[in-house]
Amino acid sequence: MTTPLWTARTIAQATGGIASADFTVSGVAFDSREVTRGDLFIAMKGENADGHSFIDKAIAAGAAGIVCETAIDHPHVRVADSAAALNALGTASRARSHGRIIGVTGSAGKTGTKEALFAALDRFRPGKAHRSVKSYNNHVGVPLSLARMPSTADFGIFEMGMNHAGELAALTRIVRPHVAIVTTIAPAHMEFFGSEEAIADAKGEIFEGLEPGGTAIIPFDSPHYARLRAKAEQHAAHIVSFGLAEGADVRAVDWLPDGKGGSLVTAQVQDALLCFTIAQAGAHWVANSLAVLAAVKAVGGDLPAAGLAFAEMPGLTGRGARHRIAVPGGHILVIDESYNANPASMAATIGQLAGESADRKVAILGAMKELGPGGEAYHAGLAAPLVAAGVQFALLVGEEMAPLAKALEGRIDFAHVPAHPDATARLGGLIRPGDAVLVKGSNSVGLSHVVTALINGDY
Repeated sequence: MTTPLWTARTIAQATGGIASADFTVSGVAFDSREVTRGDLFIAMKGENADGHSFIDKAIAAGAAGIVCETAIDHPHVRVADSAAALNALGTASRARSHGRIIGVTGSAGKTGTKEALFAALDRFRPGKAHRSVKSYNNHVGVPLSLARMPSTADFGIFEMGMNHAGELAALTRIVRPHVAIVTTIAPAHMEFFGSEEAIADAKGEIFEGLEPGGTAIIPFDSPHYARLRAKAEQHAAHIVSFGLAEGADVRAVDWLPDGKGGSLVTAQVQDALLCFTIAQAGAHWVANSLAVLAAVKAVGGDLPAAGLAFAEMPGLTGRGARHRIAVPGGHILVIDESYNANPASMAATIGQLAGESADRKVAILGAMKELGPGGEAYHAGLAAPLVAAGVQFALLVGEEMAPLAKALEGRIDFAHVPAHPDATARLGGLIRPGDAVLVKGSNSVGLSHVVTALINGDY
């Protein structure tokens, strides 16, 4: 018999609420559009909508119980504050867990690293690993992900994000990881920080929640390595570095393209040597894999199982998914990186194009957001990677791309358009058989619509 995720009694105990009836739930959601049969729906008051208005919709979708602030004619637990109840439920889930918990943060690579960790640990102990879904990494996404963790899970992997100082400190104290990873430091959210050093300090907050005896995993190749290590030394019993350079505790001894878009890697994992294939392309994925191996070792997982998981990982939508699309006269390759962008991830992903076998390389790039006063220079700075990668045409989307357009004049062919509908409208005269097309930009630019048009041939 399957153990219920929560019962009305345990929900009431965790939240201090009052249960109207006995019920059990198998999942948790706070968005009525995501409710499936057997879920607990937490009706929260937000800035733009009140979840209490969607209770009937959640019940119709199959919700088995509701957490709410008013009495209703459905099985429910009534609480004073639904948002506080979600936090309390996440905290209670963490308190009852016997599993090894891993927290992941960084300026780029958080979601991919979290997914690779899940794949590695789920292969090691099938059905016993849990992770946050999508990019649920903020003040509501993290407690939701914790609340969804089965009490029987042996491993929990949680992504944590921030765009202001202090946010990670709060999240990590809820997650209380045994292992905390910082993937990389890059100029993301510069609008709120002003310097990469400040970003490194904010990312280093993840170590503050480490459990006694915990492990900090930090990027050896980062110019902020010493800063991160100094922070980790205040909270971690063990510090493990990862990177491509000599001196890292976990490092790539050798790596080369596998001819299929991925990489063949030989890694030294402290006292072990491991050879494996990564299905994902790019040096950044090699670095991500090293962080994953360090964490797998730290929680007692199986390194060969992790190596097999890397080879089988599909591309993530918006984060490197590769689509080979039939077009009149041949095929095109579409690389979907449309979910997120900062100067470091942009340069790394553009560099990936250099190794693609294609008749022509095309980059469709959206504006990078939250870069602050240095935004113009960061955008203009993408010209050199584009030229170095052999990109023959760049389609630039968003007003922030104007400095890059100016920097590309006389160097490669390009077009600059205001928004994603204009980019989609240009595809018909742009795309040719044999093209490798990279699509990357901040999520708010909406380049996922361009990816969909390319995949469906709607241009």
